[in-house]
Amino acid sequence: MPDLRPWRAGNRLPGVWSIPGPAPGPHVALVSLVHGNEIAGALLLARWLREGLRPLRGTLTFIFANLAAFDRFDPADPTLSRFVDEDLNRVWDERVLQGGRDSEELSRARALRPLLEEMDVLLDLHSMLWPSDPLIIAGSAPQARALGPKLGTPSLVVADEGHSTGRRMIDCALFTAPGSRRTALLVEGGPHWEPATLETLETCATALLREYGLLPPAPAPTPVGRLAEVTRTVVAGTHGFAFVQDFRGGTVIPRRNTLLALDGEQEIRTPHDDCL
Repeated sequence: MPDLRPWRAGNRLPGVWSIPGPAPGPHVALVSLVHGNEIAGALLLARWLREGLRPLRGTLTFIFANLAAFDRFDPADPTLSRFVDEDLNRVWDERVLQGGRDSEELSRARALRPLLEEMDVLLDLHSMLWPSDPLIIAGSAPQARALGPKLGTPSLVVADEGHSTGRRMIDCALFTAPGSRRTALLVEGGPHWEPATLETLETCATALLREYGLLPPAPAPTPVGRLAEVTRTVVAGTHGFAFVQDFRGGTVIPRRNTLLALDGEQEIRTPHDDCL
C-alpha cells in the first residue's frame, strides 16, 4: 500500500503537487487513484515525490484523485473502495459538473476541473480487475490517437468513443473539443495489485515525460505501438450475461461470427475477422 501521509496536503490542492522545471515547457499531469482501489499509480507517484523527481522544463503535476475512496481500502474487500458515491471516471460532462446534484466524487471533480485547464498533456494511470494485457485508451481525439502509439508501452492503443454511462476524465471537453491543443490518455497497466502493473505504468509515464522533454530522451528509439479502433460496444442487458469461455483481454479472435457470450437469449458474436 502506498503511504500517502507525506503527500496528502499537496501544494495546489489536497493530493495535488505541481513541480516547476527550470525552463519553459509544457504542463504535464500524471493522475492516480481515480479509482481508490487502483493503487499502482499512487505507488509510482509517491515514490517519484519521495525521490524528488524534477522536470527539466515545463511543469509536472501529480494528482491523487480520489483520496476519500482510497481511505476506504480494505485488502479483504478491495473492490469496495473503487469509489464512495459514484465512479469518478464517469462525471466529466460539463452539464454534470455544472448541474445541481452532488456526491463525494462530483465535489472532487469540480475541485480538480480548473486545474485541468492548465494542462497541456494528461496521463491517467489505471489497472484492471479482469485478466487482460495492458493497453492505452486514446478515446476519440485525433491528437490522443496520434500520441498513444509513440509511447511504445503498452504496445496496444485502443481508440474508442467513451462510455455510455458517463464521460471519463480523458473525455472531458477540454481534451476532446475540435481544435483543442490539449491531449489526454488513459493507461491500463495490467491486473490490480501485481508488480508488473506498476512497472508498466512507470515505463509508460516515463515515455510520456521523455516525449515532451520533461525527462532526458531515451537511450534507444522507442518501438511504435499499434492502434485498434472500437467498432462495436456491447453493454450487458441482463444479469445472465456470461462469456462462453475464459477470454483474456487483448486476445484476437480470427473469425467473424465467433460466439463470445450469451446475454440471456441473445448471442454476442464477433462482428468481423481479427476482432480484438
